[in-house]
Amino acid sequence: MYHATLQFLRVTGLVLFLTALIAAAPARAITLLRDADIEYSLKELATPVLRAAGLSPGQIRILVIDDGTLNAFIVDTQHIFIHSGLLTKLDSAEQLQAVIAHEAAHIANGHISRRLGNMQTARTAAGLGMVLAAAAAAAGNGQAAVGLGLGVQSSAMRNFLAHTRAEESSADISSVRYLLRAGINPQGAIEVQNLFRGQDALAESRQDPYMRTHPLSRDRLRALQGLVAGASAEAKPDPAAAYWFARAKGKLSAFTRAPAWTLRRADESLSPDIAQMRKAVAYHRQSDLGRAISNIDAAISARPNDPFLRELKGQILLESRRASDAVNVYSAAARLAPREPLILGGLGRAQLAAGNPQEAVKTLEAARGRDFSDTRILRDLATAYAKTGQNAMASLVTAERYAVQGRFKDAAIHATRAEGALPRGSGPWQRAQDVLSAAQRAARR
Repeated sequence: MYHATLQFLRVTGLVLFLTALIAAAPARAITLLRDADIEYSLKELATPVLRAAGLSPGQIRILVIDDGTLNAFIVDTQHIFIHSGLLTKLDSAEQLQAVIAHEAAHIANGHISRRLGNMQTARTAAGLGMVLAAAAAAAGNGQAAVGLGLGVQSSAMRNFLAHTRAEESSADISSVRYLLRAGINPQGAIEVQNLFRGQDALAESRQDPYMRTHPLSRDRLRALQGLVAGASAEAKPDPAAAYWFARAKGKLSAFTRAPAWTLRRADESLSPDIAQMRKAVAYHRQSDLGRAISNIDAAISARPNDPFLRELKGQILLESRRASDAVNVYSAAARLAPREPLILGGLGRAQLAAGNPQEAVKTLEAARGRDFSDTRILRDLATAYAKTGQNAMASLVTAERYAVQGRFKDAAIHATRAEGALPRGSGPWQRAQDVLSAAQRAARR
């Protein structure tokens, strides 16, 4: 993770590459939390649920937004967004899987597809930005601006983001079916809804966003209770799911709560390696490198084939200005998870810090090829290109980074520079064209 050593992807206003949006002023900065360990944990929890829903786990990403309020939502068919506040509030894997099942039901039942309108596919940077811009609005950022970006009246954004009660009831029925099919106790769905009981009586400004995007009624809650009570299968707890939930929540809290808070509670963790991981984060945040390394090494000894624990050790070393040591540790993590872009991004960053830009270019190109939305990878890749004399490519990825951040005027300057120097018709030239096209549409708004 980044931001006080949490690998955050910071975005300004409305997140990531929304064409036609940037002419509107961003409401406030939001942060998308990017951490390979947490995202892997969420994928492990989501996979049985998504399969039960008839969806491909490889096509849907579970991403965490840095927001202390309680919410989870979808804005397209390829992403489920969960607020960090909800993740830290939940008490069990079953509760989180119930949240995922509910959002998966909205996807499987087509509740969002018919509302996508002129939103582009998320398979390109511009399309992903369109999706994440709507996600930013759902998180409480600038509805009017997103309304402009989607080409609809801003007053219609509420209807775009909020599900109807009929859709909610349909998703409830489907989600319970998915949970039972996956062998997961659906009681977690009731426990989640109980978090929001009574909020419908509050003024809208005091409600958690979940209530505004997922309207809850007493009738709907009673119906859901009936569905769960009538479930014939008695699902047994899954130790693996409990582990990955505890790990994701433990790492998130270690980076977002005060180190002293973490150290007081770490030994209450589900397993010793999670406790040691949490202590390593806390001591690192206190600049106690010796204790941080001692604890992360203990966790690695318990799970020697776990790439994410090694990634955390590499991060600790890199942020402690031990770049050469960090390269070695990140390299070991990358050998264990050669296709994980966030680990590759960390390795490339360490290679840059260690004074090896040629190797950094190779590593960061591989990382960017697997995740074009991480601005840290783009920043580091531009630096590596510049250090190796590839100025046109440095301009291109700088243009992409500015576009991801919503700075389309700056993006256009660098994309124009790249376009003039890159071979016409090449892949990089086409990427520069994509940025210029998005910048032009933004300017017309």
